[in-house]
Amino acid sequence: MPQDFDSTRRAFLAMAAAGGALAALPSSDAKAAVGGPTVQTNAKVVIIGAGAAGSALANRLRNRLEGAEITIVDPSVRHIYQPGMTLVAAGLKPADYVISQTTDWLPAGVRLLPERVAMVDGEAQTVATEEGTTLDYDFLVLSPGLVLDHDAIEGFSLDMVGQNGIGALYAGPEYAERTWDAASRFVEDGGRGIFTRPATEMKCAGAPLKHTFLIDDRLRRANNRENAEIVYAAPQGALFGVPIVAEKVRMLFDERGVETQMQRTLTSIDASRKIATFETADGPVEEGYDYLHVVPPQRAPDFVVQSGLHWGDRWVGQGWAEVDQYTLRHLRYPNIFAAGDIAGVPKGKTAASVKWQVPVVEDHLVAATQGQDGTARFNGYTSCPMITRIGRAMLIEFDYNDDLVPSFPGVIAPLEELWISWLMKEVALKATYNAMLRGMA
Repeated sequence: MPQDFDSTRRAFLAMAAAGGALAALPSSDAKAAVGGPTVQTNAKVVIIGAGAAGSALANRLRNRLEGAEITIVDPSVRHIYQPGMTLVAAGLKPADYVISQTTDWLPAGVRLLPERVAMVDGEAQTVATEEGTTLDYDFLVLSPGLVLDHDAIEGFSLDMVGQNGIGALYAGPEYAERTWDAASRFVEDGGRGIFTRPATEMKCAGAPLKHTFLIDDRLRRANNRENAEIVYAAPQGALFGVPIVAEKVRMLFDERGVETQMQRTLTSIDASRKIATFETADGPVEEGYDYLHVVPPQRAPDFVVQSGLHWGDRWVGQGWAEVDQYTLRHLRYPNIFAAGDIAGVPKGKTAASVKWQVPVVEDHLVAATQGQDGTARFNGYTSCPMITRIGRAMLIEFDYNDDLVPSFPGVIAPLEELWISWLMKEVALKATYNAMLRGMA
């Protein structure tokens, strides 16, 4: 066996085994994997959101803060493994692959309040819910995720997904599964497929590209690629935010006959006529389609803006939390932090970013309970296992400077389509993600 193959195989097996072992441990065993000593405090900590960031932080704080009162506020009974949605939308995994219960990941000693936040008063240090509950806090962490603004696309509603050639994998497991219903008909029949992304910041900006690559590969495996036209339409001027990655994707698209239409924003859909309207510099343009993948604009939950916790002069209209990009601490309320999609930082709306953001918030919050300053910094780490075909992916990792920061230098080349990168996405990533939720990765 060649040495380079053997080394990549060992790297994968080691990571998969470690992630699986950590994920299998109960929450009470998390202390061994959480950095830093336990401290005594009677602080009240409120975490808004029980997604990846909120659950991971709740576990880590529970094992660092002895005596703290920790409450996590989230109305959802389901936890969604969002990195798996592209696999569901390509018919590679069932919808239930990405579904677990919110309570599965929360440790004993953390109170879950299943209500929806209506307002935060940063001066009074209170959180009010739509159900009428008011919580006092000493420290607050914003991790509510983001809002998919489907209403911003005229003529579109979620009940359309899976019908008349419309897909929308971001909307949830059921919709990702319905997306495959629509996409599979396109794979079988051919025609014109249009794949979109929004003008706003978004979670996992690589997901629309992955879906494009996967459906292209599905067509090839069905021996029907010659009967299909694939168009990738995006508002940006480049295919990806990191220039070297954008160029690689452009080359792959050219190689595979994917047409790119840049600086085009999807604004409306006429499903009865199968017409999508895009805003361009020259005005609106209508495009016919047989399959249309819709990725809506994305923004912060209303309470973030209504509570005045958002950036006023950056990402206007999107509402991301106004935090320091390195400490994730609010710039006007030092006892408020943000992690996950809601954080108003230049990079980092991926689950992999959460893995690096949560320990930073933990470090500064724990130090603050003792009247001290933390030292940890978030460098913008973002990871995208860019699937380019079934069985191949590029493991792309980068930071605020758009520098590639590979975790396995010399073993996994970040801009090569490799089976090992595919296996990390398809097999190892979920175990590592689960370990992260437990506070152990």
